[in-house]
Amino acid sequence: MSAPDIHEIEQRIDALAATPAGKQLPEDAHTVVDRLLDALEAGSVRAAEKDPVTGEWRAVPWVKRGILLGFRVGGMIDMSLSGARGVTFSFFDKDTYPPRPLGLDNGIRIVPGGSSIRRGAYVAKGVVCMPPMYVNVGAHVGAATLIDSHALVGSCAQVGERVHLSAAAQLGGVLEPVNASPVVVEDDVVVGGNCGIYEGTVVRRGAVIGAGVVLTRGTPVYDLERQIVHRAERDKPLVIPEMAVVVPGARTVKNDWGQSQGISLQTPVIVKYRDEKTDAATALESWLR
Repeated sequence: MSAPDIHEIEQRIDALAATPAGKQLPEDAHTVVDRLLDALEAGSVRAAEKDPVTGEWRAVPWVKRGILLGFRVGGMIDMSLSGARGVTFSFFDKDTYPPRPLGLDNGIRIVPGGSSIRRGAYVAKGVVCMPPMYVNVGAHVGAATLIDSHALVGSCAQVGERVHLSAAAQLGGVLEPVNASPVVVEDDVVVGGNCGIYEGTVVRRGAVIGAGVVLTRGTPVYDLERQIVHRAERDKPLVIPEMAVVVPGARTVKNDWGQSQGISLQTPVIVKYRDEKTDAATALESWLR
């Protein structure tokens, strides 16, 4: 899609989003949403972009407004499926956000077993989806990434190339407020099983997030290598540095009573930065892809 076409969609979405609640939307609203979702699926637009100078990730508010507009303009429809012996899998959702129809030409490997990629999500060629997993609207998943069983790529989450999202890893979705940055996982990151990455956290290139680590805006991350604490700031998210190896840890509470009870709090810890040993342990097998 050309830049003038994208600019036209942006202007129309901004105008439609300003329509007061309770007032009927113009007839072209559904068409404009469809054009935005087509552009998201093609990778022509994204819900978040990286500043080429500062390297900071920022939300693209008009895109998120357009996705929210899709919920407003959509009507409820029956998406149920009939199985063997008349068994029905019941699904009811907005007609603007059905599962994406995919074919062999998309180059995405979806192993049978209950996975879904929602309308308006970009998934590059060479991505492997293990069942059951889910990619929500506005998400962007780069080439050769593996999304393992029970993993979630939340709404507007940005995932780079050659990423491994292990079983039950959760990347939180952020649609509101529209200027809130979504979760970002850059290229060559390994996210361990049962991890949770939420509230706009950014995981930089090549980092390894060990199994069970939970990262949120309020989570301090203790860096043993550099002897600093990584925290979110007022207008900036928590950022995990490039090549960091993060594992679950604990720190004792300062409260006297808490100390007397032996209480400690969960906290992620950067134990080192990637080296040859780490690379060997986390190497992704190209034959799987």
